[in-house]
Amino acid sequence: MEKTAKKEYRLENLSCASCAMKFENNIKSLPNVDDALVNFGASKVSVIGDVTIEDIEKAGAFDGIKVAQEKQRKVEEKVPFFKRKENIVTVISFVFLVIGIVASIVNGESHPSAVGLFVVSIAVGGYEMFKHGFKNLSKFYFDMNTLMTIAIIGAAIIGEWREGAVVVFLFAVSEALEAYSMNKARQSISQLMDIAPPTATIRRDNQLVEVDTEFIQINDVLIVKPGQKIAMDGIVLKGTSAVNQASITGESVPAVKTIGDEVFAGTLNEEGSLEVQVTKRVEDTTIAKIIHLVEEAQAEKAPSQKFVDKFAKYYTPAIIVIAFLVAIVPPLFGADWQTWIYQGLAVLVVGCPCALVVSTPVAIVTAIGNAAKQGVLIKGGIHLEEIGRLKAIAFDKTGTLTKGYPEVTYVEAESDNDFIQKVMSIETYSQHPLAQAIVKYASKEHIQAVEVEEFQSVTGKGAVGVIEGKKWAVGSVAWIGAINTVPTEVIARVEKLQTEGNTVMLASEDGIYKGFIAVADPIRSTSMTVLADLKSAGIKHTVMLTGDDERTAKAIAVKLGLTDVEAGLMPEQKLSAIKSLKEKYGSVAMVGDGVNDAPALAASSVGIAMGGAGTDAALETADVALMADDLEKLPYTIRLSRKALHIIKENIMFALGLKIIALLLIIPGWLTLWIAIFADMGATLLVVLNSLRLLKVHK
Repeated sequence: MEKTAKKEYRLENLSCASCAMKFENNIKSLPNVDDALVNFGASKVSVIGDVTIEDIEKAGAFDGIKVAQEKQRKVEEKVPFFKRKENIVTVISFVFLVIGIVASIVNGESHPSAVGLFVVSIAVGGYEMFKHGFKNLSKFYFDMNTLMTIAIIGAAIIGEWREGAVVVFLFAVSEALEAYSMNKARQSISQLMDIAPPTATIRRDNQLVEVDTEFIQINDVLIVKPGQKIAMDGIVLKGTSAVNQASITGESVPAVKTIGDEVFAGTLNEEGSLEVQVTKRVEDTTIAKIIHLVEEAQAEKAPSQKFVDKFAKYYTPAIIVIAFLVAIVPPLFGADWQTWIYQGLAVLVVGCPCALVVSTPVAIVTAIGNAAKQGVLIKGGIHLEEIGRLKAIAFDKTGTLTKGYPEVTYVEAESDNDFIQKVMSIETYSQHPLAQAIVKYASKEHIQAVEVEEFQSVTGKGAVGVIEGKKWAVGSVAWIGAINTVPTEVIARVEKLQTEGNTVMLASEDGIYKGFIAVADPIRSTSMTVLADLKSAGIKHTVMLTGDDERTAKAIAVKLGLTDVEAGLMPEQKLSAIKSLKEKYGSVAMVGDGVNDAPALAASSVGIAMGGAGTDAALETADVALMADDLEKLPYTIRLSRKALHIIKENIMFALGLKIIALLLIIPGWLTLWIAIFADMGATLLVVLNSLRLLKVHK
């Protein structure tokens, strides 16, 4: 039997976490649906099964949830806060409430004019709430709308019209502020979506035409002027420019791009004009993948969220039972019926689970979105939480702590420039990485090669050639030392450099020693400060796992202040090392390049890939991808995760604590409906605003 494809739909009006849970259950209950997942953070739903847009909107009709078409979403206008229909209704409700309070002061609270004004205020401000509340009540589904509807009807029955109107107004205000705050939290996603321009100028049939990005094909040529954003991923065909890649990597320093270099959709061309050959369709660009992965990550429930969801499932029925008992039990023992029915209604209002349900997802949505803007891709709430619990971090050496390619680190000769010129002239003929490092160093120093005759490569040892009639030999210490006399003090200096991780090459002219060049895979300039930052962030154990020789590895480990080093490891040995570190420390991260270290990345508690922008392997294999290909974002990621964990705990405490305090007011009989709605509204807003503090965590 053929498996039904998963379809995704973007949603409008999804502002309530508990409504999202009900909406998801409604879709799952549709006859031809196998499964459904509502992504509250990204405001979209994934459905496996045969379903129409009408079916989805019917399932969300209880809360006015609509499906937004992709193309409509692109041109969707942002309605200002005070022009939204629900906010205008709230203001009208408030006006009638104020006039009603004035009338009650003048004529008395039970006067028909005052009661009439309160009724209008309740009807205007609570229309949507009552509509959903009665519908839910008929199906015995208890959410905030249902609980509020019961409470307001109860208040009307016992003659508390003014209090009922105040509660409806406060509820409308809390709903408006919650929706506004959630939209603020979701902006991290919407800002990512707005990064790449919707249209681009391309050359077709020797003419420049502006087309929508969805119609641009692979191999089309983009024309990008200075100050324009690059619309598609591609390769530079013509031109040189500085391109700001902050939208992808989080780094604000522009990268110089020239012919043959890769550029990414959503990055800003700052200086020269570029012609770019398109290499990916709009849905496959790096920024499109990042948006997709961030949305998927925000949909994945963290352990704390799963606990809260499970707790909320039993919490609401328990509150209804408590409210019923508060209203019924004391009057059975002679207490006043009206007083205790009122207290029971207040318990219903204060017991709404909104703040509790929203306590975790809003923090995760905000943290993952903020990380994406900073160039760190965290692929789910579970990984976000795990990063905050890390006790140890293991690093691959090559390309992670070091640059990953050799550079000249030291030159010793009578005349450095003349010596380098002779050596680089010979090494120009060699393809060995060490030879290429010398050639690159010479070109940086603006040293030109001279003519070499009778060039000959000596496998595993070095190379020889005749320059200006003299025979030059360049090669290993052992080889040059065997065919020439090398001073003992030079050998001592060479051995010291070798213990520090350098590969040293000696050179001789007509059998006379002339000098040496040391080459090494240099430590990244940021590695030392990053490791110091990690220690100050509470990571006590930093380990290097490398396939390099032990002497080089230990020299680098000492220089960087790593707590441990394991050298000469094959990929399967790195895997074993990670397993033993997990047994020793519990939660361990592995930082590698996303390909060679795949087994170790998979076995670690959190796999962190040093994958530069556009590296598919980095985006797909690891739990976290550092898009700038630099460790500098690692301390930031750990601080963000720990703050997120801290804020989630605070949110749960706020959500439950305020309600418990309000419920305790029943004992002296101080709990009123307006205190109840303030407790609920206060808890929800406190939770959302507290979560938005995660937007302030920067590198």
